[in-house]
Amino acid sequence: MTPPKKQINVRVDSEVYDAIEERAAAAGLDVPDYARQVLADEGNDLRHRFLNAAAHFTGEWGSHFAERFGHPAPAQDETRGQAV
Repeated sequence: MTPPKKQINVRVDSEVYDAIEERAAAAGLDVPDYARQVLADEGNDLRHRFLNAAAHFTGEWGSHFAERFGHPAPAQDETRGQAV
């Protein structure tokens, strides 16, 4: 049996809603589905442990990787669309 669902209502300013709506569209979701996903991700302890472990790992070993394999290429927006 599926546990009962609970509802959360949150009021936001128009500017905040517009930004959320843009992010939802970029993710291919409507605003309620996007908000549901964001809240589920935020409440996911395993995800937070993974992100903390990844941050620790890159802090400890990032320079070793850069020394061995080179630095990552800049993101496209960092190069203004030009090839590097």
